[in-house]
Amino acid sequence: MSGHSKWATTKHKKAQIDKTRGKLFAKLIRQVEVAAREGGGDLDGNSALRTMFQKARDASVPLDTIERAIKRGTGELEGVRYESVTYEGYAGSGVAVYVDCLTDNRNRTGAEIKSIFSKAGGSLAEPGAVAWQFKRVGLITSPGIIDEDEITLAGAEAGADDVVKVDDDWHIISSPDQAVQVKAAIEAQGIATSGLELTMIATSTVPVDSEVDLRKVLKVIDLLEDHDDVQNVYSNFETPDEVMEKVLQD
Repeated sequence: MSGHSKWATTKHKKAQIDKTRGKLFAKLIRQVEVAAREGGGDLDGNSALRTMFQKARDASVPLDTIERAIKRGTGELEGVRYESVTYEGYAGSGVAVYVDCLTDNRNRTGAEIKSIFSKAGGSLAEPGAVAWQFKRVGLITSPGIIDEDEITLAGAEAGADDVVKVDDDWHIISSPDQAVQVKAAIEAQGIATSGLELTMIATSTVPVDSEVDLRKVLKVIDLLEDHDDVQNVYSNFETPDEVMEKVLQD
């Protein structure tokens, strides 16, 4: 999972200086709407909605904005109807890319995603071509100041599947439907958490060791992430820290 985690961490750092807050809010609100439509508006009875609600709150989305999104999802308020669609492809160097979208026009989105892959030097693949290289999980983050034995034991007692160190944070991994409960159980043991998300992790990674190849991979990912309908982009590349730092500095 290290390739994905490293890139996710890098994106988090970049986001602090990028003008993406409005776009992030829009994507989170759209995810809340879809979760409410698919599982109902009751947070206690809809684990997906509960997770998205917490993720939106962690990102400082106003409560009334989230509540309106839930009502649009359940039909209490009028709104655009979005559907989930995924795309799979390659970003060069054999790097697999899995794209989650929410769209109100599947044909338009499909054509635009295909165009992005093509123009950025990647290629769109058939459904199922790369999905097998990823696993959907719940990911809880905790500051890395906690001792490894303590966080590992806490994760096990909370029902987590794994605990790994990524840069300055601990990543506690669980099944998607248990993520909220695992987070609450860890916090009940006196351990602080700093985030929760439903994500995909790579089950195997592809090494990308050169700056030239890494730039090509990141170009595809960046352009995909900038598309309004794209909610998440997952990849399975692994690159040395010094190569990543060099590319981000330029």
